[in-house]
Amino acid sequence: MASAAGGALVIPHSSVITAAIVLGLVALALAWPVPVALSRAAWPMRAPVMALLLWQAIGLAGGFSMIGALALAGIALMPDQLLLASVPAAVFAVYLLCHLAVTVMQVTRLRHRHLALLEMLTSPHPTRARTRVIDDSVPVAYCLPNGAKSVTVLSKGLLDRLDSDELVAVIAHERAHVEQRHDLLLLAFRAWRAALPWFPIAARAEAEVAALVEMLADDQARREVHDEVLARAILAVGAGGAPGAEIVVSGSTRVSDRFRRLAG
Repeated sequence: MASAAGGALVIPHSSVITAAIVLGLVALALAWPVPVALSRAAWPMRAPVMALLLWQAIGLAGGFSMIGALALAGIALMPDQLLLASVPAAVFAVYLLCHLAVTVMQVTRLRHRHLALLEMLTSPHPTRARTRVIDDSVPVAYCLPNGAKSVTVLSKGLLDRLDSDELVAVIAHERAHVEQRHDLLLLAFRAWRAALPWFPIAARAEAEVAALVEMLADDQARREVHDEVLARAILAVGAGGAPGAEIVVSGSTRVSDRFRRLAG
């Protein structure tokens, strides 16, 4: 129980150690068994929104529990030097925030360069606003988020391969990425992976979130076309050439998972 000494609240040393251990165990659970179990579960394919919220909760809770465990461990080791004891936790927090800031700047810079290249290498779609066409025989569709200037890029090969309904499905899918700001969902996980490149769960979390945002975009497209139309479009784009032919906001996708949830 906490006691007052000289007007200040004094927390027993044993309580600090216990709290540090508990937070450390929580951080450990959120760093390995919990995300591994989630990535292997089947239900996220049926409820991608809930799964995305859970991945975000795991990331936030894991980060805060790591910082808290470091802070409490330092206090337990140096109870009379609280400022010095908090240094490791503060350094780790600043390290994560700096990687987030750097990732935001890198993504913003690359996006502006990409937009400039699109202006030179593509032509506007004759009937669709904010849509550019690239002269490439490989079926390609992706979106480039940029606020009101966001664009959807389609290849000539895609336009030649898909029928009108399938094209509607692809465009609705890409528009969902922009309207639902999936790029922001992915940004934090990309920064987490950059900050902890030696940590396998960081890469797994980014890949799982990328797959889930594809499913979210598919669900938006399903409101405009039948499932079988979207499934055909997914196969046409996913099998159009080299691996990763569908270059979307999230990078590579698991086409087979997306097809199965539509067919199932």
